[in-house]
Amino acid sequence: MNAELSLRLPPETASVSTLLDALESFADAHDIPMATMARLNILADELAANVAMHARGATHFEATTRYADGTLTFSIADDGAPFDPLAQASPDTDAPMEDRDIGGLGIHLVREMATSCAYHHDGSRNILTLTLAARAE
Repeated sequence: MNAELSLRLPPETASVSTLLDALESFADAHDIPMATMARLNILADELAANVAMHARGATHFEATTRYADGTLTFSIADDGAPFDPLAQASPDTDAPMEDRDIGGLGIHLVREMATSCAYHHDGSRNILTLTLAARAE
């Protein structure tokens, strides 16, 4: 089965809910395992919220989800200033809370929960692509 969902939304916090609602409908329509969609929802929430709150100069973001051959691919693209979240240092999760820097846990979560992550800038857009193996857990 091959299925795709594409959305173009303003970089606002309200768009995060719109995206998550659409992902839920997509999962229901295509019998995507609940555990896989739960992971995707966490990751999509984090990435869309980051665009809404931090993408300097962005006028929109595009989220595309593809489901084929047991794999979910999620891409989020924005037209803001170039920024590679995967190039950021991983937080020291072993350090005591009071010694940790603020931020950085979201992208750490993305790196840990996704099967793979890749970033590129195509000249006008930041594009972050994740894959998840669709499996019941």
